[in-house]
Amino acid sequence: MTKDRLYIFDTTLRDGQQTQGVQFSTEEKHQIAHALDALGVDYIEGGWPGANPTDTEFFDAPPKVDATFLAFGMTKRAGRSAENDDVLAGVLNANTKAVCLVGKTHDFHVTTALGFTLDENLDNIARSFEYIVAQGREALFDAEHFFDGYKANPEYALKCLHAAYGAGARWIVLCDTNGGALPQEVHDITRIVIDSGIPGDHLGIHTHDDTGNAVANSLAAINAGARHVQGTLNGLGERCGNANLITLIPTLLLKEPYKSTLQTGVTTDALAGLVKTSRTLDDILNRVPQRAAPYVGASAFAHKAGLHASAILKDPATYEHIAPEVVGNARIVPMSNQAGQSNLRRRLAEMGLDIADKTDLSRILDRIKDRESEGYAYDSAQASFELEARRELGLLPSFFEIKRYRVTVERRKNKRNKMVSLSEAVVVTKIGGEKTLAVSDSLDSHGKDAGPVNALARALMKDLGPYQALIDDIDLVDYKVRITQGGTAAKTRVIIDHEDGQGRRWSTVGVSSNIIDASFEALLDAILWKLVRDGAKPAGAK
Repeated sequence: MTKDRLYIFDTTLRDGQQTQGVQFSTEEKHQIAHALDALGVDYIEGGWPGANPTDTEFFDAPPKVDATFLAFGMTKRAGRSAENDDVLAGVLNANTKAVCLVGKTHDFHVTTALGFTLDENLDNIARSFEYIVAQGREALFDAEHFFDGYKANPEYALKCLHAAYGAGARWIVLCDTNGGALPQEVHDITRIVIDSGIPGDHLGIHTHDDTGNAVANSLAAINAGARHVQGTLNGLGERCGNANLITLIPTLLLKEPYKSTLQTGVTTDALAGLVKTSRTLDDILNRVPQRAAPYVGASAFAHKAGLHASAILKDPATYEHIAPEVVGNARIVPMSNQAGQSNLRRRLAEMGLDIADKTDLSRILDRIKDRESEGYAYDSAQASFELEARRELGLLPSFFEIKRYRVTVERRKNKRNKMVSLSEAVVVTKIGGEKTLAVSDSLDSHGKDAGPVNALARALMKDLGPYQALIDDIDLVDYKVRITQGGTAAKTRVIIDHEDGQGRRWSTVGVSSNIIDASFEALLDAILWKLVRDGAKPAGAK
């Protein structure tokens, strides 16, 4: 059976950059472009040349990629020719192989937002694409507000599409710009467009997620026959975001009927790097990855209930729709007060501990349940669970001993008579019979106080003697606090996520009535887990 070619178009560098709080540097744009190229997308939209200094610099030194790299702009303005439109000229001067132009297809927007007549808008679309094609560029038309436009005035909306298609546009892309369309209407309207004379292999879909249906709407258009789909990494985008390619791509490659009927530029090997690609963007944005993200989230293949874990041991297909390693993810069987021995045995096996003695299993399980009744949460802190299990089994080495620590926070006026704060931490550690004292403040690179937990983490990891080389690459990537009980008996639970130079991420938990003490417990667990996993030997051991 011959498969239809489906083209994947990424707009992270343009539409994604419209996300509130997101502004890519030129270097970051290059990094993202190369990640997209390695994934195998067909088109990489770089942005709007001349719109800002970063985009201008980016197009002056474009990334060297196999994907079609293209510039974005808009159709010419009324009252001037395409050849004399400076905005259109700026897009062409970027010298990209392809050009994507946005144009209005909703009569309300034409007359109200642009102030054009409907016929002027049609002429602007046609003349713009005739000019783009005459320059030897591949042309794409983003039909802005198309679905709303079609519902308001179907005849005119279709005329806009055919004006671009008749002028030589390679792709006509139907845009749900406001994100309010639903799957059935997207399917039906896309089918009407195809029946009007624009074939599916020239038709694309661009959706936004304002109803939570961006991926579903994209699939609906593909089901109707569209063979070009646009989206962004991790669903980045204005308001609620765009269609999430990190969800769309594995669905298209792994699920029927798409798996058997469509071919994309993404290979099986590239798909196995999907988690890495997703987290690359999160790292650039300094964002914590969404645990519940489909396919790539840390919880996407987590099995907490004892019944589920028991079945997973027999056959993972009982509770998993795909094998996690296909997208570069991993199966997790968390420990919690709902856990049974199946969960526990599985988790211990993943730690490299084959425990056959049911007494040992029961003892560990009882310990975990007791600790969770005190406020600990091991389903969210697998590294701390592993340490607890090793302690109970007598398999946790004694690397060092914390003799004491102190944290101070001072608030005072600086020389400019402004109130500022400064946190400082002191940690005394005993390693192999020798005591060391480490002191650290929490000032960041801008001279601002990053807080007492930051100072404590710096002091704790500042001088661990023979273990220092193993912990130097630990980064704290997320810090969460929750009050587990109310009133005078309130306890604070702190969960900290960490990452190292090998790309490993792990979470640890601490509980105390004192937030600093809870934080210290979680920080200490992070170091101990790293030392265990990296095979560190206790000081003085041979």
